[in-house]
Amino acid sequence: MTGVLSVRRVGLLAATMMVGATAFAGCAESGGAGSAGGDGVDAGATMEDYQKAFEDVDQITLLTQTPAPKGSVTGLPQEKYYEAVEEWSGGKIKFDISYSNAVAEPAEADDALNDGRLDIGSVLPIYDPSEYPANAALIEAGFISDQSAINGVLSSNAWPNQVAFDTDEIMDEFDEHGLVPLVPIYNSGANALFCSDPRTSVADLKGTSVGSGGKAQSAQVEALGGSPSSIPYTELYESLQRGVVDCTVSSPTVAVLGGFIESAPNVTVDPDAGFALAPGSLVFSKTTWESLPLVAQQLLWDRLDIFVDANIGEKIFVNNAAMAEAVAKAKGTIAPFDEDARGVLQKENEKLLKEIVKTDAIKDGDAFLKKMQDDNQSWQDKVAGFGLDDVSYADFGTWWAENKDSIDMTDYTKAVTEDILSAHRPS
Repeated sequence: MTGVLSVRRVGLLAATMMVGATAFAGCAESGGAGSAGGDGVDAGATMEDYQKAFEDVDQITLLTQTPAPKGSVTGLPQEKYYEAVEEWSGGKIKFDISYSNAVAEPAEADDALNDGRLDIGSVLPIYDPSEYPANAALIEAGFISDQSAINGVLSSNAWPNQVAFDTDEIMDEFDEHGLVPLVPIYNSGANALFCSDPRTSVADLKGTSVGSGGKAQSAQVEALGGSPSSIPYTELYESLQRGVVDCTVSSPTVAVLGGFIESAPNVTVDPDAGFALAPGSLVFSKTTWESLPLVAQQLLWDRLDIFVDANIGEKIFVNNAAMAEAVAKAKGTIAPFDEDARGVLQKENEKLLKEIVKTDAIKDGDAFLKKMQDDNQSWQDKVAGFGLDDVSYADFGTWWAENKDSIDMTDYTKAVTEDILSAHRPS
């Protein structure tokens, strides 16, 4: 097998070369097409098979970053994925990892993937919906997911990926931005309302200043009587501590990572009325991807099961439990909405769905909506068969302490891999 390359770029010269390479490779499809070639391996190949296939491949170094400090639960899915790829390649693929978004802030990560500062990383299309309108339409419809603490987490991290891979407009957007999506959407759990005081009713929420992200979240906050304020998650701690905002719409993962539960220990999260999410996408620089040997592309694809598993079992569930612990320590509350607020949010969500259908970013909005609803229901049904009994968010910490060692994600990870990812494996 012919191998090439250390994919490390330094300085302006490398960035300029990347631009030229991007223009040259622009006609190639993303995925397996346009790779540097060489022999691949069959799906289901063992570690021994892969390590043998990499024997004649030159060292490959990939630049990346994670959103959290080294060893943090929040960055663990990426760290474990990179570790697995390195091991399975026999050390022929190495990752040069920066931590805590040290290379580029989340809103600028796509630029870093295009100018050579990163080869693989997480981007957040919802931070720039005008550039990613089709992605934004899918993301903003995320509130149709089951919002529960276990089965909801599983299904909401599956069906959007099925929709994304099957929607040309979404895949074309990634391609036009020089990105190859490995996992088009992964979330950090259901979004909740974190507030300085308990706020579960319409009366509680009236006039409240709320940190929110994206058009749909802001509309939801306004419907509940709040005043939305756009604040990057990296600035939420200070904003809540100083009283710049009274609440924020965030996932437990962001709350734990941001350390702001002490200032906002009253959590409102409702399994029957959800907020729009702000998920990330695990993506590759298209230019780098197309320069990789086929066997490297295949290994990077085949070990996505590690990322999928860890994102839920070792990040979301762990952070949900950590949230419950932090709330108890701060003498806060975890509660669903009162009936009046739940009804208002559900009504606003129905309105938002009708607006999403009208988006110009998707050719057939009605078919797009049906696709989302059908895939959402299909994955809820699949997840219900995996034998994980749901539990309330208020009781999650206790449940996790009692069950964490017996949770088996095998059936779920296998289903995501076989039913979604395998069809797009490079070949």
